[in-house]
Amino acid sequence: MNILMASSELTPLAHTGGLGDVLEAFPIQLLKRGHKVSLALPFYRCIREDKSIKARPTSITLPVSVGPKRIQAEVFETTLADALHIYLIRRDEYFDRSGLYGADGREYEDNAERFIFFQKAVVELAKKVENKPDVLHCHDWQTGLIPVFAKEAALGVKTVLTIHNLAYQGSFLGVDFGLTNLPGHYFGAKGVEFFGSLNFLKAGIVFADVITTVSERYAHDIQTSEYGCGLENVLREHSRKLRGILNGADYETWNPATDKLIGRNYTVTDTTGKTTCRSKLLAGLQLAPNPAGPVFAMVTRLAEQKGLDLLLPLLDRLLADDVRLIILGEGESRYERELQIASRKHATRFAYRSGWDDNLAHTIEAGADFSLIPSHFEPCGLSAMYSLKYGTLPIARACGGLHQIIQDFDPTSGAGNGFLFYHYTSEALWDAIGRARRVTGSAAVRASMIKAAMESDFSWNTAAEEYEKLYARLK
Repeated sequence: MNILMASSELTPLAHTGGLGDVLEAFPIQLLKRGHKVSLALPFYRCIREDKSIKARPTSITLPVSVGPKRIQAEVFETTLADALHIYLIRRDEYFDRSGLYGADGREYEDNAERFIFFQKAVVELAKKVENKPDVLHCHDWQTGLIPVFAKEAALGVKTVLTIHNLAYQGSFLGVDFGLTNLPGHYFGAKGVEFFGSLNFLKAGIVFADVITTVSERYAHDIQTSEYGCGLENVLREHSRKLRGILNGADYETWNPATDKLIGRNYTVTDTTGKTTCRSKLLAGLQLAPNPAGPVFAMVTRLAEQKGLDLLLPLLDRLLADDVRLIILGEGESRYERELQIASRKHATRFAYRSGWDDNLAHTIEAGADFSLIPSHFEPCGLSAMYSLKYGTLPIARACGGLHQIIQDFDPTSGAGNGFLFYHYTSEALWDAIGRARRVTGSAAVRASMIKAAMESDFSWNTAAEEYEKLYARLK
């Protein structure tokens, strides 16, 4: 089958979070299963300036109308992992910028225009590529209008929309609808309009042939008022075409047995290397060595979704003990500010590093004892999958995909690969931390849990097989 994917992110070319990681691994797994897969991505400045990326111009130009503007998109191409063909859509007035979606903590004011242009260019690309795609697979709000444009253009290609995080919908002023050049009847309750706004994600939900999201539990959650982010009624109306398929983890990248970014490799049968990784992690961050207690870590976006509001009130209480805490991430300035203050206050016990550092992310997963995931909601939970593989036991709130990934420790049977809590409160998180410390105080129990964690298998093969079946049903 011939599949063209469209995304605003792709690790390592351009990414801000889990979306890019998924698009790095998922298409390649489909390639391994014998399908033809390519991916369209904006040609951002960060890609052009990366000397390791060899982008070649093509002879393809794409005429695009954005409101009254008639403009041309240039198409470049490159290859990821010597296998995945990438089409890079170039228009410098839209993508020659310092950030993907914004800068200095603010979204770009013309994001509606930027991504309307990109989505229209993808539909034009689907007309011109040598092998017409059987399926056009769109990812998140930045591609939510593609099913509408494909329908209006009578493209004759089936469309799939994957919702990676419903909280980000691409909601813009109603006046921006004029930039789509769609007939006026699309701007209504049965179309792309949502309470007077132009909503990209709602458009995809209504017009895509199939909607998927990144875990079975999240597919259920987003149809409720608690997690539906206002779109729960729309999703319930289209529930017949909604599927939950748990994402996979890229074990070629995230594997302590082969990871070249960590201090020493280790396996489920010989975890002694993890002790070395722990020591090197603390030394590299200039934290005091040999703590009496465990090393806790978070590798995360600093957003309300991720449960920082639960952790921040506990920092002084947690760090009063001889433990270590490491947080890597960037996001909302209020969280960055509080973490910077706390890291100065507890300089020998707490390290905060802003931004994304791939090397440090791997070093943290290998060297930490516990991974903190106190999320308000978690569509999938890739970070939990990575932590399990590295024998770093997750302490997580039971929500979304984390239900499918983490098996809470059972004191009766001794089974489990992590620790779950249910109420969204700081005290519930604190109780889970205390339980984790008590349970793993037994060396035998700790070793058993690390073994169960590292043997947990969330490879992409299972998810790719489910998508393969879904595509086949669309033919």
